Amino acid sequence: MKFNDGFWLLKNGIKPFYGLQVVQVREDDKGYDLQVATRPIRHRGDTLGGPVLSVRVHSPTQGVIGVKIQHVVYGEPTTNIQLFPDDGPVPDMTLSKDDKKHVLQSGDLRAEITENPYTITFKSPERTLTEAGVKHQAVFDVPSRWTIHSASNSSCLAQDPLSNPRPAPLPPTVHYINSELNTSPGELIYGFGEQFGPFVKNGQGVKIWNQDGGTSSEQAYKCVPFYITNRNYGVFINHPGEVEVEVCSEKVSRVGVSVADNTLEYFLIYGKTPLEILERYTRMTGRPAILPSWTYGLWLSTSFLTSYSTETVSGFLQGMEERNCPVRVFHLDCFWMKQYEWCSFTFDPDNFKNPKAYLTEIKQKYGVKICLWINPYISQLSPVFKEGVEGGFFIKRLDGSPWQWDLWQPGLAIVDVTNPAARKWYNDKLTALLDLGTDFGERIPHASVAFHDGSDPMRTHNMFSVIYNELVFNLLKERFGEGEAVVFARASAAGGQRFPVHWGGDCESTYEAMAEALRGALSLTVSGFGYASHDIGGFEGHPPAEIYQRWVAFGLFSSHSRLHGSSSYRVPWIYGEDAARSMSKFLDAKHRLMPYLYNLLADCGREELQLVELSSIQARLHGHPVMRAMFLEFSEDRTTHYLDRQYMLGPNLLVAPVFVPLGEETEYYLPAGKWTSFFHPERTIEGPRWVREHVLIDEIHVWVRAGSVLVLGPERVGRPDYDYTRELEVRAYKLETGQVVVVDVPKGKGVEVAGKIKVTKLEEQAQGDEGVNVVADEGLQVGKVLSF
Repeated sequence: MKFNDGFWLLKNGIKPFYGLQVVQVREDDKGYDLQVATRPIRHRGDTLGGPVLSVRVHSPTQGVIGVKIQHVVYGEPTTNIQLFPDDGPVPDMTLSKDDKKHVLQSGDLRAEITENPYTITFKSPERTLTEAGVKHQAVFDVPSRWTIHSASNSSCLAQDPLSNPRPAPLPPTVHYINSELNTSPGELIYGFGEQFGPFVKNGQGVKIWNQDGGTSSEQAYKCVPFYITNRNYGVFINHPGEVEVEVCSEKVSRVGVSVADNTLEYFLIYGKTPLEILERYTRMTGRPAILPSWTYGLWLSTSFLTSYSTETVSGFLQGMEERNCPVRVFHLDCFWMKQYEWCSFTFDPDNFKNPKAYLTEIKQKYGVKICLWINPYISQLSPVFKEGVEGGFFIKRLDGSPWQWDLWQPGLAIVDVTNPAARKWYNDKLTALLDLGTDFGERIPHASVAFHDGSDPMRTHNMFSVIYNELVFNLLKERFGEGEAVVFARASAAGGQRFPVHWGGDCESTYEAMAEALRGALSLTVSGFGYASHDIGGFEGHPPAEIYQRWVAFGLFSSHSRLHGSSSYRVPWIYGEDAARSMSKFLDAKHRLMPYLYNLLADCGREELQLVELSSIQARLHGHPVMRAMFLEFSEDRTTHYLDRQYMLGPNLLVAPVFVPLGEETEYYLPAGKWTSFFHPERTIEGPRWVREHVLIDEIHVWVRAGSVLVLGPERVGRPDYDYTRELEVRAYKLETGQVVVVDVPKGKGVEVAGKIKVTKLEEQAQGDEGVNVVADEGLQVGKVLSF
């Protein structure tokens, strides 16, 4: 929300109350309580009016300091972001004071508070990180006309008539709490969940409010009130509702955060590295679940608006098998149900005569899992709609009638996931459906509606998707066991990373949209999400063969890979047999990389120097994403801070997709060190340097970092879930003399370690420059041993 007219003036009619002076400080064993006056206090008479800000400065866990600003203090709201759902906090806090300031220390993070003027300065051992300076916290009274006609004209406060038929009128004045933090020269801001605009967020206004707007707009499906900087800190805004953030856009050297609420809390999170910041943030909001290894295989969809039947599905699977492009998950999109009846949870009898027998047949014949598209929307033409109304299972209007609209399906209602009876009813409908995919959950009504548990609709709008995904995820976990549940979800919010996987939503079939998908994925994974996927080939339109092939390469070097479209199919032979051959090559490479992608733990260095930690287990243990923005791994290299068209797949592989037409040169950056081509190991490049070159249509540049050891599965294994302890190939890349790498190779499922591979770089004079020694523990079958 922008309150100012320029830097000095306010917009007409806006009334500010800035926190100016601390008038009382109370200390307890968990932090400070401050009473902050919004007018200068020169004598007792100045205390006769308000508002007064109640500010709590505390530390919930090591390296994190929270600031909670309250205007009017009353009961806690019912909808909140769950904190520490997996791992408990690590207490570490000391308080001290002198004549000039009060100090709270948590690990290496320090907050210094001055009373008059009121400021909070956050410091690390190396430098000042940021500051809430004079007049950086405030309450604003804003005329309703500004909330309606502001630049954020799709604001929920505008009472959008499309998503909120018959909205209640706004009050004449809306009260906001606003807090600002300084940004230093050269400081860059990233994150806020899945955002498709520029990767560096400086200069943008970001609204944390889930909407179904595609990938080509400022709207997003997965908005997260968290950002990370290149100055060794992140900020988590602990508010589940609409949060409006001006990222150096209203005031060019500040990040301003505002909520139309009585309370605003944020946590400043310090880390020596960006990955340490993510580790601390995901300790607070939750870590991604361990995924089954089969999820890393190829997912194939029937597509959205296409015609399909049992014959179509079988033809796709047979064609993929014949072309050595084995499908691991087959995704049946919405028309597995009868038109106008989403969701009925019943196969369309016109196209699927005996669905149970048919699905059993294709699972056995083609070795696929089945994923069924569902959502929490129930059409009034669905055979289960009446049950939902009579049971009171839908979100209601204030008069008690079901909230309905006609977007997506006729007169659809939405399951009230805050209602235990509705959750049980919905779960019962899903019990017979084994593997589920979810869609929608973004445009949840928030005005003139009531939830069963009394939750504030404004605070529930974003969190609805998290509650819904958790509902489905837990059903699967109960049925199949720990480590076997997965949802394929489009909407999410803070904490939703616990219920993976998430894909990027509706994108066009263009190079520009492919870049949008990557920016969205990188913004999501720097916001605490471990995995990211996207619609290979684009969702809308029919991609030219060239774009399809480039996207296939990018998609198969993403954490999860799905072929999906809207009104056209995405099987490769539609784009030419060359496309099928390329897909086969890249899919085989991904299968071979599974010991690395799924569960590789390695200690790597001259003397056991730790280098590698990755993937499903590492995402679960530390919150480190699989697809990583370059600056997460190379924060000391300033060039990487701006890169958004390449990424690291874990700590060892650099992936540079191609976003330019054939005949044009692509450009990417290699940081310092020696890099070896994964596909052409005879080629090495010394960084740091920019590389400009033409890339063949059946190629993608994947570079391996010096000092890496990759353990690969066998060629043409045909699936991602196989025994990771047999027929292994070990590749050592540019180890230094005397360097030792110890790789723990786990079993194909779970975390039980099956054995170790120890790789040592031998003395050059004894074995030559590339000599290595490999020792495998008993039980491991190591095949070819290569060194590059």
